[in-house]
Amino acid sequence: MTQDAGWPPLILANAPNGATRTKADHPALPITESEIARTAAEIAEAGAALIHVHVRDVQGRHLLDAEAYRAVTAAIRAEVGERLVVQITSEAAGRYEAPEQMAVVRATRPEAVSLALREIVPDAGAEPAAAEFFSWARRERVLLQIILYEAPEVTRYAELKRRGVFGEGGDFPLFVLGRYTPGQVSRPADLLPFLAVAGEGLPLWAICAFGPRENACALVAAGLGGHVRVGFENSLLAPDGRSAENNAAQIRRAAEGACLLGRPLADADTARAMMA
Repeated sequence: MTQDAGWPPLILANAPNGATRTKADHPALPITESEIARTAAEIAEAGAALIHVHVRDVQGRHLLDAEAYRAVTAAIRAEVGERLVVQITSEAAGRYEAPEQMAVVRATRPEAVSLALREIVPDAGAEPAAAEFFSWARRERVLLQIILYEAPEVTRYAELKRRGVFGEGGDFPLFVLGRYTPGQVSRPADLLPFLAVAGEGLPLWAICAFGPRENACALVAAGLGGHVRVGFENSLLAPDGRSAENNAAQIRRAAEGACLLGRPLADADTARAMMA
């Protein structure tokens, strides 16, 4: 697609599995290294620039483990080379605390990581350790995505950014739409409170959304200049409410929507440059 100089390329990300879902939820949910790597190849072909990776232990539970992250990253690279940004999660999922979350990032030294503001910097007392961690991550050139669950967290994020807690460099805030709505069903209007608080202060931001309106939320965000994460972590449903075929189908729908908007898709190298 020819790039329009006035329309920033869309970073299209896939979250293929998440921390808790299993094949009982959807048979195409990728869990093993080989399944995640195969999904990576499929979503890259469909238009994704980034894959957001969760790994599991032998019991299928959410896991933060450097060896497991290195193994799945190697499997993805064997399938797609550098065609995807590989982003690990630091999600607590009720199993981990901030020191463990930061420790696994240090041990893994990933290309990219997502970090929930409320988990890594829950209060003022956590700021010194978080600031040291973020300083390390900048030196290691780890691409950072900060997860924000509610509009007031945008204000807190901006204040911490102003005071230097996140260090010098770019971030990639992710607005989680509909997390606290009944049934975790998102609507495009859920984006508005985040944008009302953010104003013009965030040059780069993305959304993820839950339920059958995931794609509608993605298109609204793309139309407003944001970026998009879709996939089975957040929604197993197609726009018509039926079960989605697989993660690549979710990516393909978002990519087709971007095309209708006239917005070009970012490739992985473009996404890396934008997130740095």
